[in-house]
Amino acid sequence: MADNALEELEEFVQVAEDAARRAGEVLLHWLERKSVREKGPKDLVTEADIEAQSVIRSTLLKSFPDHGFHGEEGDPIPGRRGWEWVVDPLDGTTNFVHQLPGFAVSIALRQQLRPVVGVVFDPLANECFVAATGQGARRNGVPIRPSSCRTLSAALVAASFSPAVRRGSLEIERFIEVLEESQSLRRLGSAALNLCYIAMGRLDAYWTTSVRSWDVAAGALILAESGGIITNLQGGPLDLDRPELVAASQKSTHQELMAVIRRVDARFEGRSGNVSKPAGDAEAKL
Repeated sequence: MADNALEELEEFVQVAEDAARRAGEVLLHWLERKSVREKGPKDLVTEADIEAQSVIRSTLLKSFPDHGFHGEEGDPIPGRRGWEWVVDPLDGTTNFVHQLPGFAVSIALRQQLRPVVGVVFDPLANECFVAATGQGARRNGVPIRPSSCRTLSAALVAASFSPAVRRGSLEIERFIEVLEESQSLRRLGSAALNLCYIAMGRLDAYWTTSVRSWDVAAGALILAESGGIITNLQGGPLDLDRPELVAASQKSTHQELMAVIRRVDARFEGRSGNVSKPAGDAEAKL
């Protein structure tokens, strides 16, 4: 990569990290209000979301006024030359409302729909995960790598569900099967942090069908740059505009998790006829 391109990437990273940290300060300010839940957490979270996103947008677009901006709150702002920031100002809303650790700011930069920069900041833990295309992934400036876990039976796995998940649904069927096949299973509440935790070895695998692009765009790049594996549910390249994904620290663990999901899906399809058959494996690194 040419020196000027590297300098440009580094500038993107620095400004995105600054924006994420500023937004984190906003979230901590709201969190410090002792009566968060009693005063109506839904309204308060909306205000926290909007204020954090406003800080991110102003920070990013002040430095890059020709870039587009697509955040969880409000309408997208079109940009030029295919540059677009994809932002979740508060990933892990339920944890935030309950003052529980496990929420983060997520900021990704896409160029022609392909992620080139990812920043995920956990303000409570003061952990900032950063990646840029071809430059690896770092946590607070230190390079990170996934665990060496190579079997699902030894893996600590995370899952994300829709808030409206129901007994007997495909999501619950997958959860039960993976729970039996893995060492242990967690539902931590932040898709962005789940991906970062695989990137640094805290988790070994993760799957979800209920997130949006702004939840995982940054974390997906961070995981891929760390050396982890991330694909769609069929084992092909991840589509961030339809981010149903399976991620793991190692290819063998990923394959075992995919096999469990396929087995459950085939059984569920046999009962309901509403799950399409998966395609062949194709390792995907963003």
